[in-house]
Amino acid sequence: MLIETETTPNPSTLKFLPGQVVMDAGTRDFADPEEAEASPLAEALFSLGDVEGVFFGRDFISVTIGAGGDWRDAKPQVLGVLLDHFAGGAPLFRASAHNGIDVAADEELPSDPEDADIVDQIKDLIDTRVRPAVARDGGDIVYRGFQKGTVFLAMHGACSGCPSSTATLKQGIEQLLKHYVPEVTDVRAV
Repeated sequence: MLIETETTPNPSTLKFLPGQVVMDAGTRDFADPEEAEASPLAEALFSLGDVEGVFFGRDFISVTIGAGGDWRDAKPQVLGVLLDHFAGGAPLFRASAHNGIDVAADEELPSDPEDADIVDQIKDLIDTRVRPAVARDGGDIVYRGFQKGTVFLAMHGACSGCPSSTATLKQGIEQLLKHYVPEVTDVRAV
């Protein structure tokens, strides 16, 4: 089995492509070892020591190492864990942990019912234009709300903590949304 790796805009994060579907639907972000208990794979990755974040996308896994970590040392260890997992056909989640797999469903801010059409346009643009592009970089950006002209987005995977995430938000996503949805005046990460 060959697992390809790709760099991401976040120097602390590498994207691993096992050549097969990782998540049938949705995504899952693990920010700490406690959250990782839901997945044998995420738990094994956190047990390596330098790992500070694990993100499952449709066909990739993004792994973030902490400050002071070195990918020259961590990469072979991560590849070993991934090879063992996928070659062994182990389950991605524990049987009791299937609740809440898709990060997009929770923590949405309340919005004005009069803005329903605007919110639908924003969500459509994020789902069709933004999320596929961000997934190529090993991350995900999820809609969280629209209030008084401001769009709130949650960043996951390689996007979380990425030095270029502010530029992506302001120069990329904000400009796209303002162009297609004139009611948008600002975009912020939550």
